[in-house]
Amino acid sequence: MGGLKLEIFTLCDSAVDYGGKVCILGAFDSVAASEAPYTLAHCAVVARMRFHRIEEGNHKLRVTLADQDGRMIMPNVDAQVGVRFSEKSQSATFNLVMQINGLKLEQFGEYTVDLAVDGVHQGSLPLYFAQKPSHEPV
Repeated sequence: MGGLKLEIFTLCDSAVDYGGKVCILGAFDSVAASEAPYTLAHCAVVARMRFHRIEEGNHKLRVTLADQDGRMIMPNVDAQVGVRFSEKSQSATFNLVMQINGLKLEQFGEYTVDLAVDGVHQGSLPLYFAQKPSHEPV
């Protein structure tokens, strides 16, 4: 058995890694506002990846966030992680918790969060940005 497995990939209100245990609060895929642009004060992207023994070593991660036209709405996040194994383990996990403050959504529509490991696409998350219906007096 081999190959990287993406066990968790989500967009959420908040997340933290406590010594290998990832705690996720408020997973979501949509935001609604009365007008655009809209700024999300805080959110987080979480990925829990399982690597197999053959994949021990350093790996490059990239997280991108793009609008429906493919334009990046924040700089790409690049990280390098070292995957190490204990003597008897056949697999090891790595938790990525990426905090995002002040994410500006310029227009209503669908956005995409993508994760690549060593240049290979591992997963996509949609983020739907919708307009709240206006409440007009009767």
